[in-house]
Amino acid sequence: MTASARPSSPNVAIIGAGPSGLMAAEILASAGIAVDLYDAMPSVGRKFLLAGVGGMNITHAEDRAAFLGRYREREAQITALLDGFDATALREWIHGLGIETFVGSSGRVFPRDMKAAPLLRAWLKRLREQGVRIHTRHRWLGWTDDGALRLAHAEGELHARPSATLLALGGGSWARLGSDGAWVPLLAQRGVSIAPLRPSNCGFEVRAWSPYLRDKFAGAPLKNVTLQLPDAAPRQGEFVLTAQGVEGSLVYALSAEIRQAIERDGHSTLHLDLQPQRSLAQVQQALSKARGAASMAKHLHRQLGLDGVKAALLRELADPTHFADPVDLAAAIKALPLTLIATRPLDEAISSAGGVPFEQLDAQLMLRALPGVFCAGEMLDWEAPTGGYLLTACFASGRRAALGILARLSNKHVV
Repeated sequence: MTASARPSSPNVAIIGAGPSGLMAAEILASAGIAVDLYDAMPSVGRKFLLAGVGGMNITHAEDRAAFLGRYREREAQITALLDGFDATALREWIHGLGIETFVGSSGRVFPRDMKAAPLLRAWLKRLREQGVRIHTRHRWLGWTDDGALRLAHAEGELHARPSATLLALGGGSWARLGSDGAWVPLLAQRGVSIAPLRPSNCGFEVRAWSPYLRDKFAGAPLKNVTLQLPDAAPRQGEFVLTAQGVEGSLVYALSAEIRQAIERDGHSTLHLDLQPQRSLAQVQQALSKARGAASMAKHLHRQLGLDGVKAALLRELADPTHFADPVDLAAAIKALPLTLIATRPLDEAISSAGGVPFEQLDAQLMLRALPGVFCAGEMLDWEAPTGGYLLTACFASGRRAALGILARLSNKHVV
């Protein structure tokens, strides 16, 4: 069955029902605009819900300068979005849904119950009360030759002719939740240049772990360590050893720099400090103590508390001759070289880099090549570490695109 519709009053189609699309729907519906929200999945906000498993980190409470710096090369563009809807405004908006928030010890902001589902339920209730029409199992297929939106669903294909369209289709990670990057060729066919989608907040591979390390310690966390990139300050935290390499929060925090080094040089070598709580001199002093008949493993455990996965990784990566010299061994413990050679696949990544460059958009996030078509969210070419930064910018971009649509519909300019 094929249907075609051109509304007599302003109507906006939003493709993608994640945080960006939902926020845009709320802004538009609040202004009295009829909104049809389409999503390919059986229910909305699937990636949002999965991101909330283990604790819904909605934003971050650090100072503004540090917060904005998390957006790296796109700091200026994301700052323009956050000027209208920053972390504080996002928390106030959540409170307006009846959801309390709190700031954790790391500065991350969470809903009081740590869950995403109650927030999403309250939000969808508000949207439905505002008259937003939500259509699940509707997959966007691009445009017809005469410019109508093509949307496949169970009964055939819908052709819609909205007054404006917002694309909020996500990036390329977690395809099973809807962010599959299938929109890339559809926009490219219309003359929109797309930066290739690449993994962000992802794991990395080494050339190969020894069978012993892989079989015994894959999945083991390395806690209270630091990782340091060349010419950068060390970052403290924890990460996890995997069968192929490494992953986890400390690795994700450095993922953009690691990926760029691999793209440039074919590898990225970091230095791992297994004892950041001790100085090099303190580690040397501890290792210089007589160990008598004790094995090196017992000596490391007794003097430094170094055992388990940390001791195994030291054995894996340090030059074997260093174990005969306390000075060399101390240097290895404080700066163990870890060489990474590839990202894990895009679909495993928490988020993606690349997408629609801001240079392809005007200040209101409308595509210059496709007047009346706006973009928002993770499908834009930006990235940020985990910690609430991703969600905050997604919300803000959805809001900015909605304001741009309102300006276009009323022939006004958004400042």
